[in-house]
Amino acid sequence: MTNSEFSLFDRRPKRKLAAILAADVVGFSKMMGENEDRTLRNLKACREITDGAIREHHGRVFGTAGDSIIAEFASPVDAILAAVEFQKNLRDRNSIVPAEDQMEFRVGLNLGDVIVEGDNLFGDGVNVAARLEPLAKPGGICISGKFYEEVHRKLELIFENVGPREVKNIDNPVQTYDVILDQDGEKSSLKKLDSVNENRKAEANSILQNQQPENSKPRIMLFPFRNLNNQEDNEFLVDGIVDDIITELSMINSIEVMSRETTFDLKEKHFEIKDLNEKYNLSYFVTGSIRSAGKKVRVNAELTDTTGHRSLWSARFDKVMDDVFEIQDELVRKISDSVLNEIEVTSLNRAKRKPTEDLNSYEFLL
Repeated sequence: MTNSEFSLFDRRPKRKLAAILAADVVGFSKMMGENEDRTLRNLKACREITDGAIREHHGRVFGTAGDSIIAEFASPVDAILAAVEFQKNLRDRNSIVPAEDQMEFRVGLNLGDVIVEGDNLFGDGVNVAARLEPLAKPGGICISGKFYEEVHRKLELIFENVGPREVKNIDNPVQTYDVILDQDGEKSSLKKLDSVNENRKAEANSILQNQQPENSKPRIMLFPFRNLNNQEDNEFLVDGIVDDIITELSMINSIEVMSRETTFDLKEKHFEIKDLNEKYNLSYFVTGSIRSAGKKVRVNAELTDTTGHRSLWSARFDKVMDDVFEIQDELVRKISDSVLNEIEVTSLNRAKRKPTEDLNSYEFLL
């Protein structure tokens, strides 16, 4: 082989077979036109759900623009399980938030050859998934014929043959199928997912046996975050983050947040969580800590339910302290969105477990 032939071979793009997921929010532009702040807040809450399911099923998000998501999976089975899971969880979220906070996603799934350029992917494998996404129903999933052939015998999902469809910038019609998420009023296509996520659902379904007073909303309390450096310079950031999270969560009508006075009154006191739970009848509490080293800051946060002190969510955030207010705002948004999402999901699970006659008025509305 000549040097020129070697050079030509080296310039050939790297290719691979991948399952591609494309998702988009239904009516996003209209929502932004009506209320940008509310729309972005809800998008972030929904992205916690979508991105969490993608990660859990071994996927990687490699493209985002506005409300769109493009992700790759090595396995089409993982891709469709991720899509079904987050569509279910988004539906659960929509059932317990006000109408103006609801969001629906469309999802397109394709299996095809892609070109690898660094962390990005290109080619018809990606393009077909992106073109199938708008063909899906709101809250639904549309898959290509290639994708269907790989998954329909492996999962107990229900598919509807929609037939060949013309899609933009693709030469030949694409055979398409819809994933049916409802059958006779029940989410029967989720039964396989139930077994896949058995441990996760068991955790969610075991949470709130709280003895709440009649007609109460879930009650949450933030405890003062610990300043692990014991430096006064950090105290400003520590208190600011807690104060802003209280403010952010207090804007949500579906939960009751203990006042900042109650939180900061504990700062210099020794307290037992059990005693505070009995005193305030808490459903959840949030704890955290902050540690800094030079310009780097690490924030840990955890959401715990009060029955058995089971951890529902925890995360670690590492940031560079260039702009303290920008860092504070970003951390507050991420922590608040994650906490709110977990409360919404677990509150719904609590309501589903109880007979109608045992529901308080708040749970009945869920």
